[in-house]
Amino acid sequence: MSIQETFKSFSKLNALIIGDVMIDAYMWGNVSRISPEAPVPIVAVNKRENRLGGAANVALNVQAMGANPILCSVIGNDTGGDLFIDLLKKQKLSTEGILKSSNRTTTIKTRVIGNNHQMLRIDEEIETPIINKEAESLVFVIKKLITNKKVNVVIFEDYDKGVITPALIKTIVTFAKQKNIPTVVDPKKKNFMSYTGVTMFKPNLKELKEGLKSEFDHNDTKQLGKAVEGFIKKQNIDTALITLSEKGIYTHNKKSKTLIPAHIRNISDVSGAGDTVVSVAALCLALNLSPVLTATLANLAGGLVCEKVGVVPVDKQQLLEEAIALKL
Repeated sequence: MSIQETFKSFSKLNALIIGDVMIDAYMWGNVSRISPEAPVPIVAVNKRENRLGGAANVALNVQAMGANPILCSVIGNDTGGDLFIDLLKKQKLSTEGILKSSNRTTTIKTRVIGNNHQMLRIDEEIETPIINKEAESLVFVIKKLITNKKVNVVIFEDYDKGVITPALIKTIVTFAKQKNIPTVVDPKKKNFMSYTGVTMFKPNLKELKEGLKSEFDHNDTKQLGKAVEGFIKKQNIDTALITLSEKGIYTHNKKSKTLIPAHIRNISDVSGAGDTVVSVAALCLALNLSPVLTATLANLAGGLVCEKVGVVPVDKQQLLEEAIALKL
């Protein structure tokens, strides 16, 4: 299959995304004086913006690649929750996997930007795990969507905000295996060791070291390989994909291990790059592409979004052009 055909095939895929969703809110303004009340700058706000964040940014990247994202999460039964649903509808994203709970607060991260510099971030959120009743409702909805929507890949996008619990992981991974659906994980600290038996595990280097509680020289590929090999054997994981920032991406499975260097780029902003990498890697996995091609495309995509300011989904056409230029 040519790279052009591969990119066309993405549009036939349904990707189910489970995870912590949030609103990335921005207040933009100018700073020209210091407050007389305290030694802090006064930001005169002239623009506000709300964007989909967290697991919802993975959904935007999956959509940008031409595939159909089905987002599953629990949000608050509050004004933030209403705003989140409105943002999904504006992006033509399905809301059928979103549950509202009176026990939760919809996560909103508000960044105050003065003279193009972030001055302050305000987080509104609850990080405790969802209660059993909510977890049961979420599992029911996920199973129903997997069965009815012909899902090709399941992505766990974990931000440690409490939507993903060890019990939910175990149930859904087992269910996906029964249906022969691959599972992909973008992990955080709390549930790091709970993703036993998944198809692909994609931490960044910091998450890997924290999760393994291990310090190794990541510049030494042998040491990195040894750490990853022991982990995937113990956890019964098929493939590990480790993002290494400016060093590139490392892919490791039973048959091969490869370090794919990063491409030289004008880096503007690294936020959201991990969401892009996991989205592209998951779609490649659903098409059963080779681990090296999967890692190469995901690496390219992650680099491309770093050239843009703020959290933005990948540009499919630009990614295709770069892939063709590299003769992939």
